[in-house]
Amino acid sequence: MIPDSLPTYIRQHTPAMLALLKDLVLIQSSSYNKAGVDQVAARIAAAFEGDAIACETMTQTVAGNHLVARSSAAQRGDQQILLSGHMDTVFPIDTDFNWYKEDAAHCLGPGVADMKGGLVAGIFALKALAAVGLLDTIPVTFVFNSDEEIGSGSSRELIRAEARRSLFALVLECGGLNGEVVTGRKGNIALNLSVRGQAGHAAYAGPDKGSAILELARKTIAFETLNDPDKGITVNVGLVAGGIGSNTVAESASAKIDFRFAAQQDDAILQEKIDRLARHCSVPNTSASYEITSTRPPMPAGRDSEALFEVIAMAATELGIDVAAEHRQGVSDANLIAAEKVPVVDGLGPIGDRDHSADEYIRRESLPQRALLIAGSILAGWRQLGG
Repeated sequence: MIPDSLPTYIRQHTPAMLALLKDLVLIQSSSYNKAGVDQVAARIAAAFEGDAIACETMTQTVAGNHLVARSSAAQRGDQQILLSGHMDTVFPIDTDFNWYKEDAAHCLGPGVADMKGGLVAGIFALKALAAVGLLDTIPVTFVFNSDEEIGSGSSRELIRAEARRSLFALVLECGGLNGEVVTGRKGNIALNLSVRGQAGHAAYAGPDKGSAILELARKTIAFETLNDPDKGITVNVGLVAGGIGSNTVAESASAKIDFRFAAQQDDAILQEKIDRLARHCSVPNTSASYEITSTRPPMPAGRDSEALFEVIAMAATELGIDVAAEHRQGVSDANLIAAEKVPVVDGLGPIGDRDHSADEYIRRESLPQRALLIAGSILAGWRQLGG
């Protein structure tokens, strides 16, 4: 049974949750804005002051600092429950999307869904458990990382190390519009492709002109042919650049390409095809190279994640909250946790949509609901799977 004191605490502290959400959203925290991300981490640490939760700042040189919060039971080195969420957003430091708005139904602003709303819900889930004395015996660690939107380069080893100590994990990306939480995700490969050609005057260009743009165009078509919906493989050439003017044969061109795949065995297959297509050039006097900038393995739906979902669903039923399971196309840090063979469910943050756009929002009422669901899931999961 989930004690009545948990929903009482969440209800009484909903105004404080909304105030913290506003504070975090109004801090500009692009993945490349270290000062802003560090400010978010400091504000979160301040939110835990007075609770039985210890915060440790993991100082980074280039990326923003990571923050790790631990309950007193987790501080004793016991096997733990892991929460994970990221503090960075996709919006650049000079964006005009730099405001927060709230009405009776919605909260809007940069990162409100992806994923500062999830951070606030998780923070208050832990504060509620601490307030009623439950964190004295439940070991919970919450990792707040700074660079998820650019591949978790500086944080992935931290997340994977904490996962290896964990019974199960909850990741707090936004929930689906019908209350969905995530039991499976695709994997991904992101790469930068560079093509070199031979510059020249367009008026004198012959059949052997070394146009980097022409070679990139042919490679774009070749990469796009790797799309295979039946296998769950998607490929997108999403950003291209090259050349200096219409009267000059392009000496250089580049592209950023995204690959998604459902099955782990497709990772190696795709990487072999990437290497072959990237290196083979059919335009004279051109060459190409590539750099894989980030990868994440798939988060497969399976028995362990389904069992964890059932625990969450039972807690949701007791609390009168609707949930459903979904397989989501995008990747998150849940992929890294799943790679450690740890049961993980994602999408436990507030219900929202339009993330990565200036229309990003969450449903206001879902913020306290998801905080309560996270707290109830931690308690139910510990009772059934751990303690």
